[in-house]
Amino acid sequence: MNCGARAWIAVSAALATVALAGWFAPREAIDWQPALAAREPWRALSAVGVHYGASHLGGNLAGVALAGLFGVVARVTPPVAWAWLAAWPLTQLGLLARPELAHYGGLSGVLHAGVAAVATFMILTGTRAQRAVAAAVFAGLFLKLWGEAPWAATLRLDPARGFAVAPLAHATGALAGSVCSAVALALFTRQRPRRSVPAPDA
Repeated sequence: MNCGARAWIAVSAALATVALAGWFAPREAIDWQPALAAREPWRALSAVGVHYGASHLGGNLAGVALAGLFGVVARVTPPVAWAWLAAWPLTQLGLLARPELAHYGGLSGVLHAGVAAVATFMILTGTRAQRAVAAAVFAGLFLKLWGEAPWAATLRLDPARGFAVAPLAHATGALAGSVCSAVALALFTRQRPRRSVPAPDA
């Protein structure tokens, strides 16, 4: 396993750990609240520990596992893992665009960031087949986000899970993951210099 995959798994494990630990904490003590963003900025990280039921937690932990597998199979490099780590708080900070969303918690926005980060990596550095897969992933993300209409209602009730979701978090996550991945790859990926071939003796 390459160092990029190990770093990616480390970020996945960190997300899962915070999610599990947050299950035992009072929600309002760790959730995202725009009114407290400046005074308690750590909530941009701890908000992934908030879940509104066992099925919500279980679904998001399964999502972490799938996002982790996606990165390993794609053979991401360390900058992509750093990008996912950077997108973690940025996903919540993006919610400042809708300050009427007084409380937010969950992993789904950051999971969208992880998927988008890997897809961006594949688009920018992958083979033709990998770019085709990444394009399909982005198409699926776009259709999902368009259907959720994050510019409309702040919250949307999900009858299947019995609680309201914030579509904007999925959009801010996907955007943060894509941008952070592209920037990290541009800044930290260097093309290996070619080895000089000695000229043949005259």
